[in-house]
Amino acid sequence: MNCMPSKNIWIRRQQCPCGDWKCYVTYEGDSEETSLAAQLVKNDTSTSEAMVSPYVGMVFKSDDDAFEYYGNFARKNGFSIRKERSRLSPQLGIYKRDFVCYRSGFAPAKKKPTGEHHRDRKSVRCGCDAKMYLSKEVVDGVSQWFVVQFSNVHNHELLEDDQVRLLPAYRKIQEADQQRILLLSKAGFPIHRIVKVLELEKGIQGGQLPFLERDVRNFVQNRKKVVQENDALITEKRENDTLELLEACKVTKEADEDFVYDFTVDENDKVEHIAWSYGDSVHAYTMFGDAVYFDTMYQSITYGMLFGAWLGIDNHGRTIFFGCVLLQDETPRSFSWALQTFVRFMRGRWPQTIITDLDTGLRDAITSELPNTKHVISLWNILPKVSSWFSVSLGSRYAEFKSELDVLYRVESTEDFELQWNQMNLIYGLSTDKHIALLHSFRASWALCYMRGCFVARMATTDYSKSIEAFLKGVFSTQTCLRSFFEQVGISANFQNQARREMQYMHTKTCIPIEEHARSILTPFAFNALQRELVLAMQYAVSEMPNGSCIVRHFKEIDGERLVIWIPEDEQIHCSCKEFESSGLLCRHLLRVFIVKNYFQLPDKYYLNRWQRESSLDFYDPHITQNSDDQWYQDYQCLAETLFTESSITKERSEYVQREVTTHLTRILNEVRNMPESEGVAMDLTFSPAG
Repeated sequence: MNCMPSKNIWIRRQQCPCGDWKCYVTYEGDSEETSLAAQLVKNDTSTSEAMVSPYVGMVFKSDDDAFEYYGNFARKNGFSIRKERSRLSPQLGIYKRDFVCYRSGFAPAKKKPTGEHHRDRKSVRCGCDAKMYLSKEVVDGVSQWFVVQFSNVHNHELLEDDQVRLLPAYRKIQEADQQRILLLSKAGFPIHRIVKVLELEKGIQGGQLPFLERDVRNFVQNRKKVVQENDALITEKRENDTLELLEACKVTKEADEDFVYDFTVDENDKVEHIAWSYGDSVHAYTMFGDAVYFDTMYQSITYGMLFGAWLGIDNHGRTIFFGCVLLQDETPRSFSWALQTFVRFMRGRWPQTIITDLDTGLRDAITSELPNTKHVISLWNILPKVSSWFSVSLGSRYAEFKSELDVLYRVESTEDFELQWNQMNLIYGLSTDKHIALLHSFRASWALCYMRGCFVARMATTDYSKSIEAFLKGVFSTQTCLRSFFEQVGISANFQNQARREMQYMHTKTCIPIEEHARSILTPFAFNALQRELVLAMQYAVSEMPNGSCIVRHFKEIDGERLVIWIPEDEQIHCSCKEFESSGLLCRHLLRVFIVKNYFQLPDKYYLNRWQRESSLDFYDPHITQNSDDQWYQDYQCLAETLFTESSITKERSEYVQREVTTHLTRILNEVRNMPESEGVAMDLTFSPAG
């Protein structure tokens, strides 16, 4: 069965986690016209800028550009325009365009109707002569459109800003509003109630929507029949495509025994949920599965399914793919099945930490299925919702509110957090707000005072969020059927997990032996992070206490003081900032104490395996390491890793290795190609290094 393309299958989840189905979240950047607020800002900005009136000789790249420009000019001057005539030639195609005022010309005479019920609409046309005529010319092989006539003389009154927006040319219902209108209509809301809900959600006064109630009524009537027909087609398409996806999983399993998948069926024996993962993903999880990000931000509007992806971070700071799932709904039961299946795919090993979006159903499932796993919600999962919830209601006070929320996020103690939280609610009148109550119920998963020391492997950062967005864009680049989507997930996962590691050398910035030693052990990503802390450590003073512990202060006391507990017998060291527990890399405070105590190398226990060069995935191939009797590949891998480690210490070494390796490998490759292709014995050997 062939895939039938569908437009815009995957969109961000808009349902608000507060549980109110009438409440939804808008995200900045999804579309220029996602909300009325964005539209009003855009209009206000463009209005404030001086716009040049069209003139004879003005040049445009295309007639569409000219129409858009003239349309913007018309709106700012109280009228709208329409396309009148165009002229065609065999050589140039359309070479003349006439744009005129919407009141240009006169209405044609109509025959008197014979029916009893007749609406005698008065025409708005009054013979206005305002116009802009264009002609196309080819200059140096490039087509250009020139204004050949222009008049801005009207024989009618021009409209004010609050009136011109109601002209038919400017009354457009954007796609986001269309989806909301159809949802409310399907739920039984009458038209006037739909309009009221939209006004309340956008935080505007009545009559300020960019369309009228009758526009909503006409839209619903026109779409009702289409929606009913589409529902039946989508149901059939979803069933067929899901079966194709299941068949693709079976075929992949037959070709690759390390591939794993599972699915459930509903009471009608229809496929309900389906999850899958790959052999190299399972292997990667054994090394980097300590912290997992479970992304559930996207859903299919064609199939009504939620997409979830389990992702991690490797020792080079790259996003790695562990597995994914398609869910029929967003209930705790569905999320529980997804988590159970993931742990089974990963051979019974659950992560120390799981990072997710703010979702009550998912939280309940994690509590039930992963009781020993810490649940974390990163700040970059929360801020877009905070903006959607409070920016309109708080108005000009929102910026101040957001700053206070950021201060609360960094508060040291839980007691101070609760006190300042209550004060903030009183100041901004949010004590009874359902969204502020929701945030408070999740505080143990996002406020630093509750989750300090929770291991997140440097995943709760803006850079990591951008990496995830880039990965998901690759996954959703195929906007067709589920089978094509399955194939695209495989391509993106393989590319992500086997991304080529760039050869790079690492500069030292201090003369401290600890830095030189760390450079030989850590990957460039981990070393750079430790190096930043080591440089900053030099700005701190250490005061030793009678019990052997230390107080570490910045020389300007910018970030207060930290308590470092030192147990010399077994070289145990702990800092109150708990950065090592959080990222697996020592903080500036602990490094300063090690320096003061004359350590030239850090104890091995403070170099976690997950950040060491030796933990690389770059040359992993399960078929070779499990099935080959020869040792040549293992020897080659060991030599290549050692060479990479040694060459990355200095720029001179790096350049030498790149030059010599290229020369010698090219020579060897040419010699191998000149050898006989077969000695009568078939050799099944797959070699696919990612580095």
